[in-house]
Amino acid sequence: LSVNVDLVLINATVSDSQTGRPVTGMQGAHFEIYEDRVQQEIQYFSSEDVPLSVGIIFDVSGSMKEKMSVARDAAVTFLQTGSPQDEHFLVPFSGRAEVAQGFTSDIARLQNELIFTPAEGMTALYDAVYLGLEKVKEGRNPKKALLMITDGQDNRSRYTFRNVREYVRESDVQLYAIGIVDSYNSQLGLGRTGRGLIEELAEMTGGRSFFPNSVFELDDITRRIAVELKNQYLIGYFSSNRETDGEWRDVQVRVNPPRGAPRLSVRAKQGYYAPVR
Repeated sequence: LSVNVDLVLINATVSDSQTGRPVTGMQGAHFEIYEDRVQQEIQYFSSEDVPLSVGIIFDVSGSMKEKMSVARDAAVTFLQTGSPQDEHFLVPFSGRAEVAQGFTSDIARLQNELIFTPAEGMTALYDAVYLGLEKVKEGRNPKKALLMITDGQDNRSRYTFRNVREYVRESDVQLYAIGIVDSYNSQLGLGRTGRGLIEELAEMTGGRSFFPNSVFELDDITRRIAVELKNQYLIGYFSSNRETDGEWRDVQVRVNPPRGAPRLSVRAKQGYYAPVR
């Protein structure tokens, strides 16, 4: 979601509720948008595949040691599924987070950084997401996203979940998260706090979270995320609320499927802060 003057632009993903696969071919008439429960008139609609600026937020803490090879290959699959116009950067994190590779379209440079980064230390997950949100603003493409791959919850960050949550609300970025659940007692197991926090961050942005029980599911998941990012709808409207008070506005996107379509679900960012003048 982005706000340009008074035009509010929202990236929306429509998927088959049963399979989770993206649904293409929708038209503007199939959507409804509400801001603070007031329906808005859709003024702009596009389903074009546009270039992306994406940050890879990659866990290299000690617990990832046995998973590094497969996780790295899955990240490369994601990169290879994109287009030549896309650009990516890499933020590996353990006890601290850093930008190891700035924006580039050279997949080999990103892959080499991952190959030579050892898995050790603790998990500064919130610091990594915060750094990724800062870095992705420098991207040359209007559409921006983060892909995070981790197997644990935060235990080292300077930033808190609250800090990151607020920054996510302010940012025009979609977050996709893969949390590897590798044991019954995993920090990311069903009902665990770490899992719930990751799910909340992804949902706020209109992104998505996955929690595979095996690293061998990663390749398929990263491929699905890459395809989904290339099959979204951009919807725009001029807000009926003309106040420039900087307040948060809730946004809800609904989809009215065409006749004969399967049951559909739609995901989009949950709102935005009004401009201040």
